[in-house]
Amino acid sequence: MLTLGCARNEVDSEELAARLVADGYQMVTDPADAEVVLVNTCGFIEAAKKDSIDALLEVADLKGDGRRTQRVIAVGCMAQRYGAELAAELPELDAVLGFDDYAGIGAQVRRVLAGERVAAPVTGDRRLRQAARPQGASPADLIAPETMPVTLGGPNRWRLRLDDAPYAPLRIATGCDRRCAFCAIPSFRGLYLSRDPAEVVAEAQWLASSGVREVMLVSENSSSYGKDRHESQALERLLARLGQVDGLEWLRVSYLQPAEVRPQLIEAMCTLPKVVPYFDLSFQHASASVLRRMRRFGDGESFLGLVEQIRSYRPEAGLRTNFIVGFPGETDDDLTALHGFMAEAAFDAVGVFGFSAEDGTEAAGLDGQLSASEIDDRLRVTSELAEWLTNARAEQRVGERVRLLLESTTGVGRAAHQGPEVDGATTLTGDGPFAVGDMVWAEVIGCDGIDLVARAVG
Repeated sequence: MLTLGCARNEVDSEELAARLVADGYQMVTDPADAEVVLVNTCGFIEAAKKDSIDALLEVADLKGDGRRTQRVIAVGCMAQRYGAELAAELPELDAVLGFDDYAGIGAQVRRVLAGERVAAPVTGDRRLRQAARPQGASPADLIAPETMPVTLGGPNRWRLRLDDAPYAPLRIATGCDRRCAFCAIPSFRGLYLSRDPAEVVAEAQWLASSGVREVMLVSENSSSYGKDRHESQALERLLARLGQVDGLEWLRVSYLQPAEVRPQLIEAMCTLPKVVPYFDLSFQHASASVLRRMRRFGDGESFLGLVEQIRSYRPEAGLRTNFIVGFPGETDDDLTALHGFMAEAAFDAVGVFGFSAEDGTEAAGLDGQLSASEIDDRLRVTSELAEWLTNARAEQRVGERVRLLLESTTGVGRAAHQGPEVDGATTLTGDGPFAVGDMVWAEVIGCDGIDLVARAVG
């Protein structure tokens, strides 16, 4: 099982692995040792799609000449989004399977191994198919096959962990009800569907029992949790329940929509036990006019007010965000407004993306499209600024007392403001001993870019 893309895909892969093992398959870690390789693809933006295609072709080269690998199957977002088109353009693949195949993945793979032709997923807006459910059906009737619990019992009830890291993503919802002009995710992920909180807590307990010290709550938009169930402050209540799970030390929330971050949520994330003060806020821009064209809300001034609210509770809180530059109609003044906002907000981590006209999105047809070279120039300048600003923010943390979750025996770990894999790391000085999963208090004594250096303290 090869996984590309975000933490949500990592959860999908582990759930697929659990279903396959329950159906008699054995997982291997080297693609060359596998009879079947599943590539969990990403279909978010052009760069991610290219990476997915490259990975599929690389794995397909393992087939033939007496090698063990017999079949290569594409699953995931790109497979769901492009379906038959992907199957037609990549004859090297033996099948393209969509989300509706997940619940019966073992049988589908067995069919592919037997040489049967399995139909690629039906493309189109999944929200329309979900909305066509019988009148009076509850949101539970919409549960997507890729999120159905794995009814295995024992240690693999929820999913099969594919690594032994002391942290793990934990899905709280799937899909999205927002209509951002640049994003195609809702069309192939479907309507926003919150998981039952008792189910989320049970999976967190299972993760803790397997050695996980930190869970990262993931979804397409975590701040919408519970809205489809007409439950107010559902995320706050879920965090309080998760804070009672024995064995967990840290709870981290990802993918927050700024327009939905209410004062009660800020307070909960800054004061509840075990919840780290870490705010992953997808601002996307700071110009009011660009945000309106994106079909989003807010502006630089209101966003700074949100940042100030967070830091009034916890000055040391970690803030990360993403921005899109080169959106249709973006002017030099708009870009200047964005850069000014970045400088004032002092983010710990920033992802910058050049606008990509995604198939089927409103933004692809907007007037004011910028040239590829202009988008590249804006991406370069903004990325360089983001690097400089986040490095400066890291320097401000020298002298700060932090708690670390160690991820290696060499003393490398993460502080509370550092999300897994994307926000840098902190390295302890000294020879240890260090154990994976240890929680250590330390003082920051230096930095290298956004990475920190610290020494252990009592």
